[in-house]
Amino acid sequence: ETFQDEVAHLVHELDMGMVPLSVFFPYFPIEPHRRRDAARKELAKIFDGIVEKRRQENREEEDVLNTFVHAKYRDGSQLTNDQVLGMLIAVLFAGQHTSSITSTWTGLLLLESHQKQKKGILEGSGKSATFLEKVLDEQRKVIAEHGDELTFDILQSMDSLHFSIKEALRMHPPLIMLLRYAHAPFDVTTSDGKTYTVPKGDIIATSPAYSHRLDHVFDKADEYKPSRLEPGAAEDAKVPFSFIGFGGGRHGCMGEAFAYLQIKAIWSIALRNFEFELIGDNAPEADLTGMVVGPYASQVRFKRRKLK
Repeated sequence: ETFQDEVAHLVHELDMGMVPLSVFFPYFPIEPHRRRDAARKELAKIFDGIVEKRRQENREEEDVLNTFVHAKYRDGSQLTNDQVLGMLIAVLFAGQHTSSITSTWTGLLLLESHQKQKKGILEGSGKSATFLEKVLDEQRKVIAEHGDELTFDILQSMDSLHFSIKEALRMHPPLIMLLRYAHAPFDVTTSDGKTYTVPKGDIIATSPAYSHRLDHVFDKADEYKPSRLEPGAAEDAKVPFSFIGFGGGRHGCMGEAFAYLQIKAIWSIALRNFEFELIGDNAPEADLTGMVVGPYASQVRFKRRKLK
């Protein structure tokens, strides 16, 4: 337990050391960077012994550490212990932090839109079921057919929950900046017809947080409306790469399918066992001080119950 607490603390220090400034000046002498670098050194000391022990034992385990320890480059060389640590940190941040934040936004936005619609604050209030009610009805149907079981196929079938998660990602992508290196020059034509040439060697930055709120792509882009992404509407299909919550192209996120399954599992269990209420009418604003953008502190009231 002490070991886990220590590692958790050091990983938290790494997280706090990833600020927007880090993208442009990763070693700028600020306190978050100093604490980040010190935590990285301490993690290296801890995991160096673990990695080395795994190498010496030469045993096979079904875990990600085993994959990195035995991975080889094309020339046959193996990853160094420090490189293995770097990969472990990357996996942790890529697969855990983003999913937890997207899970939070999904719940907050479902609750906010539900309560506003019930109070008559949203346009069209009272005329149709809220998105939260649709998600709950979907859970009832799944329970009626499969009981409490949650398998890959069952989670895959949850379309209402899927589009609720995707819409949360559209409005609040956890990464507000994606970078790509131009290996060859190419032209880009904007929506107003202007053409720009991106030269070879340039680094292109795009912001999902901005792209996902373009009015010529998404109707009432600042409104949480999962139905806009359903097959009948598919607003994100109007223009290529309109939705880049997981990046795009050959370097799109490999964990996209797993992320949806993970968040569906979290909210399926939560909604089946608890009733939630957002305290106040509005979900919190996004905290843009970090590289992975979550909400400012918010309050939710909940009580245990079985979904019927």
